[in-house]
Parts: sequence; structure tokens; C-alpha cells
Amino acid sequence: MTDLSAAKDAARKAAFARRKAAHDPFAASAGHLSAFLAGHRGVPLAGYSAMRTEIDPAPALEEAAAHGPVGMPVIIGGGQPLKFRTWTPDCKMVAGEFGAAIPETGDWMTPEIVIVPLVAFDLGGGRLGYGGGFYDRTLEMLRAKRPTLAVGFAYAAQQAEDLPLEPTDQPLDLIITENGVVSF
Repeated sequence: MTDLSAAKDAARKAAFARRKAAHDPFAASAGHLSAFLAGHRGVPLAGYSAMRTEIDPAPALEEAAAHGPVGMPVIIGGGQPLKFRTWTPDCKMVAGEFGAAIPETGDWMTPEIVIVPLVAFDLGGGRLGYGGGFYDRTLEMLRAKRPTLAVGFAYAAQQAEDLPLEPTDQPLDLIITENGVVSF
């Protein structure tokens, strides 16, 4: 294990503990995300289905789906970018890779805004994910084709001072927490 890999593992462990402490599944924490997305109505976007103690974007995604296409990430295979399947609030969901809920059927779509789950973030746009590199590969691929906005969605408690980042880690354009929007 390299020093950077060990540092990322330690940062993830600390961030998971902060996220677990902040997690409140009954709190209305997607209000700022809804407000942000209202300014981008009709723009194709992708969200995610919250797992474990992730902050839940579902209320904001339901609102957005009334105004334009919304997709959910689907893991195609290890080492590959994500693909996005169209999603509506009433579509049938099934367990995908790692247990994340994905639409059972639907067309593939290409988002211009990607709501990104994360383990930790810093105020420079750095993001620490789960370690599979799926979002980094995906954002790199999407950004090579056209401008793509990467919006981190997290609890404020997931902020870290110094993240161990690599050149392949794709930066976020902004972070939205239960407390507001953080731009860089």
C-alpha cells in the first residue's frame, strides 16, 4: 500500500464517522439542492440513490424530473465510467452493483449536471469518494465531450481540511450541503 493510498483510507474512515454522526434521514436536507436545480430546469442531470448514511437527493430529483430528464448511475463494470439510465419518481428500481438502487429499465442518457455522492470534500473542490474511481472516470469522459457541472452533495460535517488527492481525481464545481451552496 502506498503512502497516498494509506492516507486516502485514513481520510475515508474519518469522513465516514463524521457523515454517520451528521446523518438524519428525517431532516429536510435537499432544499438547497432543489433551489440550485430550479435555476437549471430542463438541463439533463444525473443524481444518485442514497445508500447507508449518504445525504438523500430524492426530493430535489423528484422536482427536477417534472422539468427535464433525470438519470441514475449504473455501474457497467470495474474500471469503466458510469452510464446513466433515465429515471422518474415512479419507475421500478432494482439493486445494482454495491446495492445502489437503479432503474430496472429505461433509455441511456448523457447528463450535463452530475450530482455526485462523496465521503469527504474540501473547499478547493476536492472530493474523496469510495475508492473505485467511477465518478472520476465518468466526469473525465463527460468533460472531454462538453462542459459538465459536477455538484457534490454532502452534509457540511463531511468537509475536510486536507484531502489526499491524485492527478486523476476530478474536481467538483461546487458543493451543496444542508446549510447552503459552497462555490470555488
